[in-house]
Formats: sequence, C-alpha cells, structure tokens
Amino acid sequence: MKKRTKVVGVFPNPESCERLIGSLLMEQHEEWMEEKAYLTEKEMEKSAFCA
Repeated sequence: MKKRTKVVGVFPNPESCERLIGSLLMEQHEEWMEEKAYLTEKEMEKSAFCA
C-alpha cells in the first residue's frame, strides 16, 4: 500500500491529474479522427466544386 501512495503523490492535487488525463484523451481523439477520415482535403475540395 505504501508504494501506491508514492505513485499517486506525484500529482499535487486531483485537478492536475484530471488535466493530464484530459489532454491525453484529447490527443488520442484527434489522432483517431485523422485516421478515420474518409475523404482527404483535396477530395473534399473537388466535391465542393462539382456541387
């Protein structure tokens, strides 16, 4: 139990831990969105000119 409290003690408060986790999740989400793009920007531009 003592070892775990040392690891958790790295964060000065719960908010700092939440900010770190939130920023990691946002970065992962952005990467996922880029990977899941069905159309590239060029393809979208072409389709906009055709419409």
